[in-house]
Amino acid sequence: MRIAVTGSIATDHLMTFPGRFVDQLIPDKLDKIALSFLVDSLQIRYGGVAANMAFGMGCLGLKPLLVGSAGADFAEYRDWLEAHGVDTSGVRESAVHHTGRFISTTDADLNHFASFYPGAMVEDADIDLGDLVGSVDLVLIGASDPAAMASFTRQCREHKIPFAADTSWQLARMDGEEVRDLVDGAAYLFCNEYEAKLTERKSGWADEEVTARVGVRVTTLGAAGARVDRAGEQPILVPALTDVMPKEPTGAGDAFRAGFLAATGWGLGLERAAQLGNVIAVNALEAVGPQDYELKPGPLTERFAAAYGPEAAQDLAEHYG
Repeated sequence: MRIAVTGSIATDHLMTFPGRFVDQLIPDKLDKIALSFLVDSLQIRYGGVAANMAFGMGCLGLKPLLVGSAGADFAEYRDWLEAHGVDTSGVRESAVHHTGRFISTTDADLNHFASFYPGAMVEDADIDLGDLVGSVDLVLIGASDPAAMASFTRQCREHKIPFAADTSWQLARMDGEEVRDLVDGAAYLFCNEYEAKLTERKSGWADEEVTARVGVRVTTLGAAGARVDRAGEQPILVPALTDVMPKEPTGAGDAFRAGFLAATGWGLGLERAAQLGNVIAVNALEAVGPQDYELKPGPLTERFAAAYGPEAAQDLAEHYG
């Protein structure tokens, strides 16, 4: 399966606060929050949801096509992605904007506050997906400029290219009509548990109706693992790994999507896909930075076996090893 990945391309500025955000919040003053956190560390890493997902797929051997916009400062980042199996020929470089910036502060409970400066991402709406017809099997529409997400979805429908919807952090900016337009008819819908409920509320569709309007609905549940739903089918519940030593949560959801789509690209079933998604997400969670993990066949297969059994590990080894 040849997958094109659209969405943000950014540099991540990741900071760590040693305390707990909740201890600094006064319930009757939440309408006038004025806080500043002295952080212990700052890590600058490559990021952006599309680049993160493409990185994970590239490490698993899929050679995904990254589609999006970056600035003139993208040269070193491009080399990094190409070295990890990503086709960056779909990335356009802006003449006026820098590559986007993601700024996040994480506390001791792995809660985080984040801001995103789009930079060159505002030009994504100018990208034409027509050239992808016949050359890709799926377009993942990740969080980007809302106009670009709407444009990519419309183009996929017009060109009859299957698409996956992953509204992610842009869901907060969208109204009901925009959410319905991005979700309806998607081959896959990816959300975390909170985003799943927000999608239902904003779209006005009940849980079952959202599931009926997409091919496969995938909901990540944090420490509870992942759930895969299809209309008329029993849900698939996949437990999370237990031997986890988390360091920084940024990019874990993107890594899950990379693992899930890699497995489906290999022709494995949805349960295996969610299992691989969980394992890749943990690798990202245990690193500082969304592209700072390594996927070596031996250790990856061993961890897969420990979590999901030898048969699951054999399925992985046949495609990645």
